[in-house]
Amino acid sequence: MNLTNQLTALLDIDYPIIQAPMAGEATPELAIAVANAGGLGGLGCSYMSVDEIERNVARIRAGTDGSFNLNFFAHPEPRADAKLDASTRARVAPFYEELGIAEVPERGVATCDTFSWEKTEALVELRPRVVSFHFGLPDLDMVRALQRAGIAVMSSATTVAEASRLDEAGVDVVIAQGWEAGGHHGSFEASADDVGVGLVALVPQVADAVRCPVVAAGGIADGRGIAAALVLGAQGVQLGTAFLSCPEANTDDNYRAALRQARDDDTRLSSAFSGRPARTRNNRYVEAMARARTRFPDYPTMYAFSQPLAQACAGGKASGFEFVLYGQAAALNRELPAAELVARLVDETRESLGLTDKSR
Repeated sequence: MNLTNQLTALLDIDYPIIQAPMAGEATPELAIAVANAGGLGGLGCSYMSVDEIERNVARIRAGTDGSFNLNFFAHPEPRADAKLDASTRARVAPFYEELGIAEVPERGVATCDTFSWEKTEALVELRPRVVSFHFGLPDLDMVRALQRAGIAVMSSATTVAEASRLDEAGVDVVIAQGWEAGGHHGSFEASADDVGVGLVALVPQVADAVRCPVVAAGGIADGRGIAAALVLGAQGVQLGTAFLSCPEANTDDNYRAALRQARDDDTRLSSAFSGRPARTRNNRYVEAMARARTRFPDYPTMYAFSQPLAQACAGGKASGFEFVLYGQAAALNRELPAAELVARLVDETRESLGLTDKSR
């Protein structure tokens, strides 16, 4: 087995290692370092305006000639639901009172827009090597416009059925995201927090079901995990949590401390922060909101109710309400510069696969 394949040729990268484009935590500097090391750098752009996207692309291109990926959310427009907003206000009000936060918001407010024609047209001009989507695909006319511009399109799938839908839609790469992954579960519909498929079960079934290259994501932190994913039928891997400990990542001291203390069993999927399931460090807010097992306002309007609680914990003033996203393999993280981490991952993968110098 070689580390170059259809995927590396398609994305114009040296190694089948993709840095997850984590919105907020991924930075242009992280994308640059990974691209220069031979992987695919990435930047989450859903919370950015077109002007901000253009400025960040300019920063990336000033630092690398390598490939990079711009990621967007393709969620449905949130529905207004005054009754659900009112019930959510009642659920969080005791926490607001405890933390001394003056007022619970009256209603949920969208904190980011779904993918649009405005962004499609900007990307056609910018021509990144890759554009990827989470929560499904936007209008297929948008996807085709990107592909006609020479942009490879990737999208996440959390089940075989979702992967098949992406393949039928003509995406260039399917990202098979396992239950273990940190951050938002990329399911097309907002599923229950206790529903998901593990990566070892998901990858070979997706690889059998689709025609395009498959990338494995979720719970992969070292060369052993990469080698296993390749043996299971993936042509590449996407790592997010593993890059959170790099100095180029936008993670503060409290976030890094949580990563150092991480265990395999200290996270859970929760919709209580955003309205969609996301793997986050477990805490009293997550536990309390899970007990009622009721709906939350649509993504991303739930943030209006949860963010003041999380912000009250900034600087260690309070605890138990933080939204700290990482996957089940965080305990394997190494605090290394991103380029050094990529090199280490490549060496570990070759060693795990028994590759000789001649097969590189």
